[in-house]
Amino acid sequence: MSAPLIVSIPHRLGREEATRRLKAGLARAASSIPVLQVDEERWESDRMMFRVRALGQAASGHLDVADDHVRVEVVLPWLLQRFAEVAQAAIKHRGQLLLTKRS
Repeated sequence: MSAPLIVSIPHRLGREEATRRLKAGLARAASSIPVLQVDEERWESDRMMFRVRALGQAASGHLDVADDHVRVEVVLPWLLQRFAEVAQAAIKHRGQLLLTKRS
């Protein structure tokens, strides 16, 4: 099994507002990435567990919302590990958009 890809996204929204924005914006953000399909998204308090598919490969992980940051952890299959740096940058960019845009 591979090491997880971990991304930390700082914010100044507080836990409740950050969670609200992520719940409202994740499906929209995923739909803007043509090769990404969300198979599962399940929230338990301030944690979201998810399973996604890209290029025919499944990846799973979770994100935790804290008062001042969001931590995303994804386990990528070996084929997608080649795209880990690109995935990390995309996750951070999309997350920052969701957490900094005015709503």
